[in-house]
Amino acid sequence: MEFQAKTPCLDVFDIAIDVVSALDYLHQHRPLPIIHCDLKPSNIFLDSEMVAYVGDFGLARVLHQDHSDMLEKSSGWATMREMDMLLQYGLGNEVSILGDVYSYGILLLEMFTGKRPTGTEFKEALSLHNYVKMALPDNVIDIADQHFYQRTMMEKKETQMAKEQETQE
Repeated sequence: MEFQAKTPCLDVFDIAIDVVSALDYLHQHRPLPIIHCDLKPSNIFLDSEMVAYVGDFGLARVLHQDHSDMLEKSSGWATMREMDMLLQYGLGNEVSILGDVYSYGILLLEMFTGKRPTGTEFKEALSLHNYVKMALPDNVIDIADQHFYQRTMMEKKETQMAKEQETQE
């Protein structure tokens, strides 16, 4: 999923809602919770009507009900998968719903800032998360994707003009 400058703002919000709805279903409405473990833009697929679907379950794990703390120890993972999980969740090979929630938050930050967490501007101590955190609450407009911000303002003006026209008729 790549967001283009022309993606309407409401579509972006709908995509975010579709993704979190999918995560809710996977985590809460299955016989056993499923943890995706690899939520990122390239694993979100859009159909022709801009409905978002979560895909690529290659790293997904099923939590067993006997784990009341919602964590699962997994053995036998390839070294690359362990490194990916370690980098993504900071938990080694423990898989948690909270990891998907964290990844969803990073996905939202990507959507609204237009920046990738692996971007060249993020090194050592500065991450996308910290970049946004430093801007809160007073400088959010400075870090928002300017294309997204401009579309939002334009859509707001168009909606306001349409309402004004309706009241005049």
